[in-house]
Amino acid sequence: MENRSLGRGPVSVPVVGLGTWRRLEAAAAAGRHRELIDAAISVGIRLVDTSPMYGAAERLLADALDGKRDQVVIADKVWTPSLEEGVAQVARAADWYGGRVDLMQIHNLVAWREHLPMLEAARARGLVGLIGATHYSAAAFPELAELMATGRIDTVQVPYNPMQREVERTILPLADELGLGVLLMRPLGEGGLVRRQPSPEDLAPLRPFGVTTWVQALIKWGLSDPRVHVSLAATARPERLPENAAAGSPPWFGREERALVLDLAGAR
Repeated sequence: MENRSLGRGPVSVPVVGLGTWRRLEAAAAAGRHRELIDAAISVGIRLVDTSPMYGAAERLLADALDGKRDQVVIADKVWTPSLEEGVAQVARAADWYGGRVDLMQIHNLVAWREHLPMLEAARARGLVGLIGATHYSAAAFPELAELMATGRIDTVQVPYNPMQREVERTILPLADELGLGVLLMRPLGEGGLVRRQPSPEDLAPLRPFGVTTWVQALIKWGLSDPRVHVSLAATARPERLPENAAAGSPPWFGREERALVLDLAGAR
């Protein structure tokens, strides 16, 4: 799997990461959360994204990483309107993950003006590596762009898939201009894009690119934009991880292949 530098920092990560929203708790309910993280590591998925918003995901991830913390880049989040609770969230995350969070993101821009100086102070103390911000809604992209333009964050995390391409207007060009890392959420459209899958014949033109499944086509579609650094594909099933990871290797789609995926998704 290809590695890309995560923005301006020295962190280099494989281009396919693991999202944990809803999925890590689902895996734990089946007694498989440790198996899920072990399988991710074994196929080369080394960035795991989590949040206080995701129920018990942070605690479950820490449990699953027992003895393996140094093999994974942790992307966690601050998610609270309270500065005091934000400080506590950073401290808890650092404690769970061996004293340091590799990337700490302001989730959905909540109280970002208050949390940004706090995260910078935490970085100075060695509790945080990179600082980022996330949002799922295109309506918030002007505010996200405002934060990006301050030059005080290293990464952004935004939705990007054939049905959600609003980031192409402002966020991706600005991230490229500023040298920010881009983490792609919802590569499968929260599952909506895989409910109706193209036939093997429809996917045949993508086989020279290592694509044998629609899931791989969707993941590779996003990663084929050179402004994207990591695609966060979430799953609760360890057996799906080799398929996801395989989409993280070149060759990358050109204009024709990306257009084909849009057509197959019904997005044009």
